[in-house]
Amino acid sequence: MSTAQGYRVRRFTPERGAWSRLTARDSVLRRLDWVMLLAALALSAIGTLLVYSATRNRTELNQGDPYYFLLRNLLNTGIGLAFAIGAVWVGSRALRGAVPILYGISCLFTLAVLTPLGATINGARSWIQLGGGFSIQPSEFTKITITLGMAMLLAGKVDAGDRRHPDHRTVMQALGLAGLPIAIILLMPDLGSVMVLVVIVLAVLLSSGASNRWIAGLLGAGILGCVLIWQLGVLDEYQINRFAAFANPALDPSGVGYNTNQARIAIGSGGLSGSGLFHGSQTTGQFVPEQQTDFIFTVAGEELGFMGAGTIIFLLGVVLWRACRIARESTELYGTIVAAGIIAWFAFQSFENIGMTLGIMPVTGLPLPFVSYGGSSMFAAWIAVGLLQSIRAQRPVSA
Repeated sequence: MSTAQGYRVRRFTPERGAWSRLTARDSVLRRLDWVMLLAALALSAIGTLLVYSATRNRTELNQGDPYYFLLRNLLNTGIGLAFAIGAVWVGSRALRGAVPILYGISCLFTLAVLTPLGATINGARSWIQLGGGFSIQPSEFTKITITLGMAMLLAGKVDAGDRRHPDHRTVMQALGLAGLPIAIILLMPDLGSVMVLVVIVLAVLLSSGASNRWIAGLLGAGILGCVLIWQLGVLDEYQINRFAAFANPALDPSGVGYNTNQARIAIGSGGLSGSGLFHGSQTTGQFVPEQQTDFIFTVAGEELGFMGAGTIIFLLGVVLWRACRIARESTELYGTIVAAGIIAWFAFQSFENIGMTLGIMPVTGLPLPFVSYGGSSMFAAWIAVGLLQSIRAQRPVSA
């Protein structure tokens, strides 16, 4: 009936539902960097296939089940995604207040590796066995806590508006915070993780606006430290042999140089398009040791060829590119520093892992982010993605 007859016309306006809230302009889903997220997911998917190819015939590793590593890698990726979602849900600002607790827990777990709880794998005492075939590598999570801890200290007074740059006292405190876990990890000894942590520290200081004198001083101290480590015999024999094989690739091809020689053969045999997934002769013949972890890139080079290996490098580049955008667009120095530390971590570790398979970097046992098999490395990488997404999601919405 018409309103002229005294009846009121009622218009139906549905309430804002859950999907509308999720897809609204200011929602978390709309704020996420989906390009980075999809690139990281693609890397994990490719890595799962490569891990399966590298382990399906290795009965001494897969306990007679060809799908053993495939299922575990899928589980690791799923848990890593859950950690990333948790980081976004909590938010980088809320995590900022919990950094001291997370740092303390990280140091305790790292120190526990040097106790009877620790386990030695491939010459390095870097793991804690949890039972049931599961283990944890605390040094992977130290990369996160050092980044967050240093960012909290260096950005504290700057974000509060008290200073434009961190002062010398604050820089010394940040270096002390990073120095404790680095010293513990050096005692394991886990030289690869120490190298990553040093790169993270340098990137964090550079992005914080600290004086260039600190950067120059740290570089000088790093060179002096390398000389002392070599002269004092801190490194184990297998680590010295790795550097010797890197300096002289023809040295002992059936011994210390075996891994890198077989890795180059595998990659070189792939050509442009590869021999086909699951059809690599080097991979099927199990010629490359630790192929599901440290040398996963050799599977890509052999079975997917230059195109497949190039795709992995491209996707890693996409993740780094989007992370650089997040660092540049962050409205807080804290977010910029955290993003810079993660960028340095991913960039250096990817270059080192791929470089050692090509013979242009020494073998250090560092996994390829998102691609190599390993629960701790997968969890840490996805937590880092969650932190990056959280920093981006907490930017003010432009009008």
